[in-house]
Amino acid sequence: MYTTFISAAELATHINDDNWRIVDCRFALKDTEKGRNAHRVSHIPNAVYAHLNDDLSGEIVAGKTGRHPLPDPEKLAETFSHWGIDRETQVVAYDDMGGAIASRLWWMLRWMGHTAVAVLERGWQGWLAENHPVSSDIFTPQPRKFLAAQRDEMLVDIKTVTEIYSDPQYILLDARASARYSGEVEPIDPVAGHIPNALNIPFKENMNEDQTVKPREDLYRQFRETLGSKQPSENVVCYCGSGVTGCFNVLAMNHAGLGMAKLYVGSWSEWIVDDSRPNGLDE
Repeated sequence: MYTTFISAAELATHINDDNWRIVDCRFALKDTEKGRNAHRVSHIPNAVYAHLNDDLSGEIVAGKTGRHPLPDPEKLAETFSHWGIDRETQVVAYDDMGGAIASRLWWMLRWMGHTAVAVLERGWQGWLAENHPVSSDIFTPQPRKFLAAQRDEMLVDIKTVTEIYSDPQYILLDARASARYSGEVEPIDPVAGHIPNALNIPFKENMNEDQTVKPREDLYRQFRETLGSKQPSENVVCYCGSGVTGCFNVLAMNHAGLGMAKLYVGSWSEWIVDDSRPNGLDE
């Protein structure tokens, strides 16, 4: 069973395995159909496509939710069933951003009680670089029954975040680029800054320049330097812009042997819908 990352070489031996499901998660915020169009042209053989907005997010409620709220759990279970995922299925998610989008699917499956899910290390680029086969055939899997076992202890809501952000027993960990965290730039959301007292480990810091994942011991050291003695499963809450790349920090911590941190799905885009909430820039 693969539960964090998998290499292209390891995946290549299972692309025709009925009990494996490969999910293409390529997506671009500025061109939301780019990933789906790319999938139609070329993808890993027997992969299905997951659209961040349509499949991995729920309905946005103006003035209330962030940009990528979670979908209804029953609808999500139906989606997983349609993709042919059941308790026996090993799922592998990939994208072309080093796992930034694929980690969202990894987290959602874990949230729904499915442990056998991994992210493809180096993603699409790594697959191509190693000359593994590709396909343009649209794969339609045989549906299976996905049985959900929700683990709501893995997430926190806006009410909890407002209660803990000033409590030194907890750490809020921002996965966005440092320039967004500091408020120097904000290319996506209407307000710049971060949740007060949050610390920052950009999700890209978990990877080397070639998008390989850093060794476990390096990840462990990196997170421990920031978290100190705080335990991820109890005291650490990850967030980002909209609950997507924050999942990569949760994944990296788990890969490093630190357990499962919690995720604030609403993230910065939900935090700022109430302009009375502080932006952390006057710390």
